[in-house]
Amino acid sequence: MKLVILDRDGTINVDSDQYIKSPQEWQPLPGALEAIARMNHAGWHVVIASNQSGLGRGLFDVASLNAMHAKMHKLLSAHGGRVDAIFYCPHTADEGCSCRKPLPGLFEQIAERFGIELKGVPVVGDGLRDLQAGAAAGCEPHLVLTGKGEAYRGKPLPDTFPPGTRVHADLAAFADDLVSRPAPRPAA
Repeated sequence: MKLVILDRDGTINVDSDQYIKSPQEWQPLPGALEAIARMNHAGWHVVIASNQSGLGRGLFDVASLNAMHAKMHKLLSAHGGRVDAIFYCPHTADEGCSCRKPLPGLFEQIAERFGIELKGVPVVGDGLRDLQAGAAAGCEPHLVLTGKGEAYRGKPLPDTFPPGTRVHADLAAFADDLVSRPAPRPAA
């Protein structure tokens, strides 16, 4: 199974320090929806792993989160794309859960749901926590220079990033890289 795991805020849609709390505030980044559709058309299954501590903080409820995701699904569908599943952590940092990135709990849930190991599965995010969580689960880390990733534009990555982190201008540039990879050779 060709699987790719994406962060949401700052990777697919515009991020905000005040949190994305409603469908009206959920706005796709330029080219992001087309990038997901391009990955789908190349045979990739796309899953989202996202911290959503605004739930735990009481800034929005699950109905609002579902409405945001319904908007995303509708807009994606118009581009011929889809997201196969969305995994999110509703907890705040002080709740001590194992699913809040940088911990790998969401990734463990993804591996269990799809019945696969995540070794080498690309994980794409705009921040250190996204990539640390993915790398802890064996994923291949990719940073996009959108959202929080903007801070690294034109600069070398700090040593705190997982070894082998690849950097892309945005999700569209990542998708170009991903779909141009040679197909894996079947085992003899």
